[in-house]
Amino acid sequence: MGAVLEARGLVKAFGARRAVDEVDIAVEAGEVVGLLGPNGAGKTTTISMIAGVLRPDSGTVHVDGLDIRSGPAARARLGLVTQWLTLYHDISGRENLEFWGRMHDVPRKRLRAAVDRALADVGLHDRADDRVDTYSGGMQRRLNIAVALMHDPALLVLDEPCVGVDPQSRNAIFELVEARRDGGVAVLYTTHYMEEAERLCDRVGIIDAGRVIEEGAPAELIARLAGGTSLRIRVTDPAEHEKAVKVLAGIKGLRGVTTGDGAVCVRSKGSDPHIAAVVAELLDAGITPSSIDLDTPSLEDVFLELTGKALRD
Repeated sequence: MGAVLEARGLVKAFGARRAVDEVDIAVEAGEVVGLLGPNGAGKTTTISMIAGVLRPDSGTVHVDGLDIRSGPAARARLGLVTQWLTLYHDISGRENLEFWGRMHDVPRKRLRAAVDRALADVGLHDRADDRVDTYSGGMQRRLNIAVALMHDPALLVLDEPCVGVDPQSRNAIFELVEARRDGGVAVLYTTHYMEEAERLCDRVGIIDAGRVIEEGAPAELIARLAGGTSLRIRVTDPAEHEKAVKVLAGIKGLRGVTTGDGAVCVRSKGSDPHIAAVVAELLDAGITPSSIDLDTPSLEDVFLELTGKALRD
Protein backbone atom coordinates (compact mmCIF):
# COMPACT_ATOMS: atom_id res chain seq x y z
CA MET A 1 0.00 0.00 0.00
CA GLY A 2 1.16 3.55 -0.66
CA ALA A 3 -0.04 7.08 -1.23
CA VAL A 4 -1.65 7.25 -4.68
CA LEU A 5 -2.84 10.84 -4.22
CA GLU A 6 -0.77 13.48 -2.45
CA ALA A 7 -2.13 17.01 -2.60
CA ARG A 8 -0.21 19.54 -0.52
CA GLY A 9 -0.89 23.18 0.26
CA LEU A 10 -3.53 23.72 -2.42
CA VAL A 11 -4.64 27.34 -2.75
CA LYS A 12 -7.09 28.86 -5.22
CA ALA A 13 -8.44 32.40 -5.06
CA PHE A 14 -11.12 34.07 -7.16
CA GLY A 15 -10.54 37.77 -6.74
CA ALA A 16 -10.23 38.56 -3.05
CA ARG A 17 -11.90 35.31 -1.95
CA ARG A 18 -9.84 32.19 -1.24
CA ALA A 19 -12.05 29.33 -2.38
CA VAL A 20 -9.41 26.80 -1.30
CA ASP A 21 -6.95 27.70 1.44
CA GLU A 22 -3.93 25.44 2.12
CA VAL A 23 -5.70 22.11 1.66
CA ASP A 24 -3.79 18.83 2.11
CA ILE A 25 -5.30 15.50 1.03
CA ALA A 26 -3.68 12.06 0.80
CA VAL A 27 -5.33 8.82 -0.34
CA GLU A 28 -3.65 5.44 -0.23
CA ALA A 29 -4.26 2.44 -2.47
CA GLY A 30 -7.30 0.50 -1.30
CA GLU A 31 -8.71 3.44 0.67
CA VAL A 32 -11.81 5.61 0.29
CA VAL A 33 -11.42 9.17 1.58
CA GLY A 34 -14.49 11.40 1.76
CA LEU A 35 -14.49 15.17 1.38
CA LEU A 36 -17.51 16.61 3.18
CA GLY A 37 -18.75 20.18 3.31
CA PRO A 38 -21.65 22.52 2.56
CA ASN A 39 -22.25 24.08 -0.83
CA GLY A 40 -19.52 26.60 -1.57
CA ALA A 41 -17.04 25.05 0.87
CA GLY A 42 -14.45 24.42 -1.86
CA LYS A 43 -14.96 20.72 -2.60
CA THR A 44 -15.40 20.95 -6.37
CA THR A 45 -12.61 23.53 -6.72
CA THR A 46 -10.28 21.21 -4.80
CA ILE A 47 -11.20 18.24 -6.99
CA SER A 48 -10.73 20.33 -10.14
CA MET A 49 -7.17 21.13 -9.07
CA ILE A 50 -6.45 17.51 -8.17
CA ALA A 51 -7.68 16.40 -11.61
CA GLY A 52 -5.57 19.00 -13.43
CA VAL A 53 -8.66 20.80 -14.74
CA LEU A 54 -7.88 23.94 -12.71
CA ARG A 55 -4.39 25.24 -12.00
CA PRO A 56 -3.77 26.02 -8.31
CA ASP A 57 -2.34 29.39 -7.29
CA SER A 58 0.06 27.39 -5.13
CA GLY A 59 0.51 23.83 -3.93
CA THR A 60 1.25 20.50 -5.58
CA VAL A 61 -0.66 17.39 -6.68
CA HIS A 62 0.98 14.02 -7.31
CA VAL A 63 -0.96 11.02 -8.61
CA ASP A 64 0.84 7.69 -8.45
CA GLY A 65 4.09 9.61 -7.96
CA LEU A 66 3.61 11.88 -10.99
CA ASP A 67 3.04 15.63 -10.83
CA ILE A 68 -0.43 16.24 -12.28
CA ARG A 69 1.04 19.18 -14.24
CA SER A 70 3.48 16.91 -16.05
CA GLY A 71 0.96 16.04 -18.74
CA PRO A 72 -1.08 13.12 -20.07
CA ALA A 73 0.90 10.41 -18.27
CA ALA A 74 -0.13 11.76 -14.87
CA ARG A 75 -3.74 12.45 -15.84
CA ALA A 76 -4.02 8.92 -17.25
CA ARG A 77 -3.59 7.56 -13.72
CA LEU A 78 -6.78 9.33 -12.63
CA GLY A 79 -10.45 8.71 -13.41
CA LEU A 80 -12.72 11.72 -12.81
CA VAL A 81 -16.50 11.52 -12.30
CA THR A 82 -17.98 15.01 -12.21
CA GLN A 83 -21.43 16.16 -11.15
CA TRP A 84 -22.13 16.85 -14.83
CA LEU A 85 -22.71 14.00 -17.27
CA THR A 86 -19.96 13.61 -19.88
CA LEU A 87 -22.18 11.61 -22.21
CA TYR A 88 -23.52 11.87 -25.76
CA HIS A 89 -27.24 11.16 -25.51
CA ASP A 90 -27.93 10.42 -29.19
CA ILE A 91 -25.64 7.37 -29.38
CA SER A 92 -25.52 4.11 -27.43
CA GLY A 93 -23.83 3.43 -24.12
CA ARG A 94 -21.30 1.20 -25.87
CA GLU A 95 -20.49 3.90 -28.43
CA ASN A 96 -19.99 6.42 -25.61
CA LEU A 97 -17.49 4.13 -23.91
CA GLU A 98 -15.68 3.38 -27.17
CA PHE A 99 -15.30 7.12 -27.79
CA TRP A 100 -14.04 7.87 -24.28
CA GLY A 101 -11.78 4.82 -24.36
CA ARG A 102 -10.06 6.26 -27.42
CA MET A 103 -9.81 9.64 -25.66
CA HIS A 104 -8.09 7.84 -22.78
CA ASP A 105 -5.70 6.14 -25.24
CA VAL A 106 -6.93 2.62 -24.51
CA PRO A 107 -5.17 0.45 -27.16
CA ARG A 108 -7.49 -0.59 -29.97
CA LYS A 109 -6.86 -4.29 -29.35
CA ARG A 110 -8.00 -3.88 -25.73
CA LEU A 111 -10.85 -1.46 -26.33
CA ARG A 112 -13.71 -3.93 -26.77
CA ALA A 113 -12.74 -5.88 -23.65
CA ALA A 114 -12.41 -2.62 -21.67
CA VAL A 115 -15.88 -1.51 -22.80
CA ASP A 116 -17.44 -4.87 -21.89
CA ARG A 117 -15.76 -4.85 -18.47
CA ALA A 118 -16.88 -1.28 -17.70
CA LEU A 119 -20.46 -2.05 -18.75
CA ALA A 120 -20.49 -5.14 -16.54
CA ASP A 121 -19.03 -3.17 -13.61
CA VAL A 122 -21.93 -0.69 -13.68
CA GLY A 123 -24.63 -3.24 -14.50
CA LEU A 124 -25.47 -1.94 -17.98
CA HIS A 125 -24.32 -4.75 -20.26
CA ASP A 126 -27.90 -5.64 -21.25
CA ARG A 127 -28.57 -2.01 -22.31
CA ALA A 128 -25.20 -1.44 -23.99
CA ASP A 129 -26.60 -0.90 -27.49
CA ASP A 130 -29.52 1.35 -26.51
CA ARG A 131 -29.32 5.12 -26.97
CA VAL A 132 -28.36 6.96 -23.81
CA ASP A 133 -31.43 9.20 -24.06
CA THR A 134 -33.53 6.08 -23.33
CA TYR A 135 -31.66 5.48 -20.05
CA SER A 136 -33.06 6.51 -16.67
CA GLY A 137 -31.21 9.17 -14.69
CA GLY A 138 -29.63 6.52 -12.49
CA MET A 139 -28.45 4.51 -15.49
CA GLN A 140 -26.88 7.62 -17.00
CA ARG A 141 -25.04 8.26 -13.72
CA ARG A 142 -23.71 4.71 -13.76
CA LEU A 143 -22.58 5.04 -17.38
CA ASN A 144 -20.87 8.29 -16.43
CA ILE A 145 -18.84 6.35 -13.86
CA ALA A 146 -18.04 3.68 -16.45
CA VAL A 147 -16.41 6.40 -18.59
CA ALA A 148 -13.95 7.07 -15.76
CA LEU A 149 -13.12 3.35 -15.45
CA MET A 150 -12.23 2.75 -19.08
CA HIS A 151 -8.46 3.23 -18.66
CA ASP A 152 -8.15 1.38 -15.32
CA PRO A 153 -7.08 4.39 -13.20
CA ALA A 154 -5.11 4.09 -9.97
CA LEU A 155 -7.14 6.96 -8.47
CA LEU A 156 -10.90 7.34 -8.86
CA VAL A 157 -12.30 10.79 -8.03
CA LEU A 158 -16.09 11.02 -7.65
CA ASP A 159 -17.79 14.38 -7.12
CA GLU A 160 -21.26 13.70 -5.66
CA PRO A 161 -21.98 10.73 -7.96
CA CYS A 162 -25.34 9.83 -6.37
CA VAL A 163 -27.12 13.18 -6.73
CA GLY A 164 -30.65 12.52 -8.00
CA VAL A 165 -30.30 8.76 -8.52
CA ASP A 166 -32.79 6.07 -7.52
CA PRO A 167 -32.04 3.74 -4.57
CA GLN A 168 -31.18 0.80 -6.83
CA SER A 169 -28.59 2.82 -8.78
CA ARG A 170 -27.24 4.33 -5.55
CA ASN A 171 -26.64 0.86 -4.13
CA ALA A 172 -25.00 -0.23 -7.40
CA ILE A 173 -22.64 2.77 -7.18
CA PHE A 174 -21.80 1.91 -3.56
CA GLU A 175 -20.97 -1.67 -4.52
CA LEU A 176 -18.85 -0.47 -7.43
CA VAL A 177 -16.85 1.88 -5.20
CA GLU A 178 -16.36 -0.87 -2.63
CA ALA A 179 -15.21 -3.33 -5.30
CA ARG A 180 -12.68 -0.84 -6.70
CA ARG A 181 -11.40 -0.10 -3.21
CA ASP A 182 -11.06 -3.83 -2.48
CA GLY A 183 -9.15 -4.15 -5.77
CA GLY A 184 -6.55 -1.62 -4.57
CA VAL A 185 -7.85 1.55 -6.23
CA ALA A 186 -7.58 4.81 -4.26
CA VAL A 187 -10.92 6.66 -4.13
CA LEU A 188 -11.64 10.32 -3.32
CA TYR A 189 -15.38 10.82 -2.81
CA THR A 190 -17.34 14.02 -2.18
CA THR A 191 -20.91 13.87 -0.96
CA HIS A 192 -23.71 15.71 0.85
CA TYR A 193 -25.17 12.45 2.12
CA MET A 194 -23.89 11.29 5.51
CA GLU A 195 -25.06 7.70 5.06
CA GLU A 196 -22.81 7.47 2.00
CA ALA A 197 -19.77 8.69 3.90
CA GLU A 198 -20.43 6.45 6.88
CA ARG A 199 -20.82 3.38 4.65
CA LEU A 200 -18.00 3.98 2.18
CA CYS A 201 -15.26 6.11 3.71
CA ASP A 202 -12.26 4.88 5.67
CA ARG A 203 -11.42 8.51 6.45
CA VAL A 204 -13.21 11.82 5.94
CA GLY A 205 -12.01 15.39 5.71
CA ILE A 206 -14.49 18.08 6.70
CA ILE A 207 -14.01 21.23 4.63
CA ASP A 208 -15.53 24.61 5.39
CA ALA A 209 -14.70 28.01 3.87
CA GLY A 210 -11.92 26.44 1.83
CA ARG A 211 -10.07 24.77 4.71
CA VAL A 212 -10.01 21.17 5.96
CA ILE A 213 -10.93 21.71 9.59
CA GLU A 214 -10.97 18.07 10.76
CA GLU A 215 -9.89 14.71 9.39
CA GLY A 216 -10.16 11.13 10.59
CA ALA A 217 -12.11 7.89 10.51
CA PRO A 218 -15.87 8.50 10.82
CA ALA A 219 -16.18 6.53 14.07
CA GLU A 220 -13.20 8.35 15.59
CA LEU A 221 -14.57 11.78 14.66
CA ILE A 222 -17.99 10.91 16.05
CA ALA A 223 -16.51 9.65 19.34
CA ARG A 224 -14.15 12.63 19.69
CA LEU A 225 -16.28 15.52 18.44
CA ALA A 226 -19.97 14.64 18.52
CA GLY A 227 -19.76 14.22 22.28
CA GLY A 228 -21.42 10.88 22.96
CA THR A 229 -25.05 9.78 22.99
CA SER A 230 -27.94 12.24 23.09
CA LEU A 231 -30.84 11.67 25.49
CA ARG A 232 -34.30 13.10 24.83
CA ILE A 233 -36.32 13.11 28.06
CA ARG A 234 -40.00 13.84 28.54
CA VAL A 235 -41.58 14.22 31.98
CA THR A 236 -45.07 13.14 33.01
CA ASP A 237 -46.07 16.51 34.45
CA PRO A 238 -45.39 19.46 32.10
CA ALA A 239 -45.23 21.74 35.15
CA GLU A 240 -42.04 19.92 36.21
CA HIS A 241 -40.29 20.65 32.91
CA GLU A 242 -38.13 23.53 34.19
CA LYS A 243 -37.31 21.63 37.37
CA ALA A 244 -36.11 18.72 35.22
CA VAL A 245 -33.83 21.07 33.29
CA LYS A 246 -32.13 22.17 36.53
CA VAL A 247 -31.75 18.59 37.78
CA LEU A 248 -30.22 17.39 34.51
CA ALA A 249 -27.84 20.34 34.37
CA GLY A 250 -26.38 19.17 37.67
CA ILE A 251 -25.66 15.56 36.65
CA LYS A 252 -21.97 14.87 36.06
CA GLY A 253 -21.14 13.42 32.66
CA LEU A 254 -23.91 15.30 30.85
CA ARG A 255 -23.62 18.54 28.92
CA GLY A 256 -25.53 20.84 26.61
CA VAL A 257 -28.95 20.79 28.26
CA THR A 258 -31.50 22.16 25.75
CA THR A 259 -35.27 22.18 25.48
CA GLY A 260 -37.61 21.85 22.55
CA ASP A 261 -40.73 20.07 21.34
CA GLY A 262 -41.80 19.39 24.93
CA ALA A 263 -38.62 17.48 25.78
CA VAL A 264 -35.32 18.12 27.55
CA CYS A 265 -32.26 17.09 25.57
CA VAL A 266 -28.82 16.39 27.00
CA ARG A 267 -25.67 14.83 25.59
CA SER A 268 -23.46 12.28 27.29
CA LYS A 269 -19.78 13.21 27.26
CA GLY A 270 -18.73 9.62 26.59
CA SER A 271 -20.10 6.38 25.19
CA ASP A 272 -22.05 5.66 28.44
CA PRO A 273 -25.51 7.23 27.97
CA HIS A 274 -25.97 7.66 31.79
CA ILE A 275 -29.58 6.50 31.69
CA ALA A 276 -29.51 4.99 35.19
CA ALA A 277 -28.09 8.20 36.69
CA VAL A 278 -30.66 10.33 34.86
CA VAL A 279 -33.60 8.23 36.07
CA ALA A 280 -32.28 8.09 39.66
CA GLU A 281 -31.70 11.86 39.88
CA LEU A 282 -35.10 12.69 38.43
CA LEU A 283 -36.93 10.28 40.74
CA ASP A 284 -35.02 11.59 43.77
CA ALA A 285 -36.24 15.07 42.82
CA GLY A 286 -39.82 13.82 42.62
CA ILE A 287 -39.93 13.96 38.81
CA THR A 288 -41.22 11.00 36.82
CA PRO A 289 -39.86 10.66 33.27
CA SER A 290 -42.51 9.49 30.79
CA SER A 291 -39.93 8.52 28.17
CA ILE A 292 -36.18 8.57 27.49
CA ASP A 293 -35.05 8.20 23.89
CA LEU A 294 -31.49 7.59 22.73
CA ASP A 295 -30.12 9.41 19.69
CA THR A 296 -26.81 8.02 18.43
CA PRO A 297 -24.56 10.79 17.06
CA SER A 298 -23.60 10.89 13.39
CA LEU A 299 -21.23 12.68 11.05
CA GLU A 300 -23.94 15.30 10.62
CA ASP A 301 -23.63 16.01 14.36
CA VAL A 302 -19.86 16.31 13.96
CA PHE A 303 -20.28 18.82 11.17
CA LEU A 304 -22.81 20.87 13.10
CA GLU A 305 -20.53 20.81 16.14
CA LEU A 306 -17.62 22.15 14.07
CA THR A 307 -19.32 24.68 11.83
CA GLY A 308 -22.83 25.36 13.08
CA LYS A 309 -24.11 24.76 9.54
CA ALA A 310 -26.01 21.89 8.00
CA LEU A 311 -24.27 20.05 5.20
CA ARG A 312 -26.85 21.27 2.67
CA ASP A 313 -26.66 24.96 3.68
